[in-house]
Amino acid sequence: MNAEVDISKVVIITERLTLRHWKPDDLYDLYEYASVDGVGQMAGWLPHQNVDESREILNRFIDGKNEFAIEFNGKAIGSLGINQYNEEELPEYKDKMGCEIGYVLSKDYWGRGLMPEAVQAVTMYLFEALKLDFIVCGHFLDNLQSMRVQEKCGFEHRKIVKYETRYGIVKNCWLSVLERAK
Repeated sequence: MNAEVDISKVVIITERLTLRHWKPDDLYDLYEYASVDGVGQMAGWLPHQNVDESREILNRFIDGKNEFAIEFNGKAIGSLGINQYNEEELPEYKDKMGCEIGYVLSKDYWGRGLMPEAVQAVTMYLFEALKLDFIVCGHFLDNLQSMRVQEKCGFEHRKIVKYETRYGIVKNCWLSVLERAK
């Protein structure tokens, strides 16, 4: 069963990161990483073509109240969203409360362990503060970086599903689940 989540007033601070709600001043940081080829495709969307496209996405993040900006040294370098999962794909969780997370990180910061740090902090928040039972996270089969993040954070592969990207390509995606410790 899907949980309703509002993180608009939540701030999570880790050793190196601040996870917080997006703000209008983040526009150029968002455009800087979202316009780079190879970043969005790993998450199923194409690079932003201009600042206006980034502004539209940023406004959705702000209004949706379910997307963390990942801030490093005062700059937004990525995002981590908390969304509804597809209940039909995981019927075994129909009596438990959960959500799906998805994330993207600027190419300039890949390989530094920042995304596992962010994911671990958010999963701890979801389990401890919101008392969710499980968290779903997916990755395309060819996205080995995302696979490693999920492995480091304790997610377990459950099944392969078809996912249609925002640019109309259907790809295989591993759905992984992390359950709250009992």
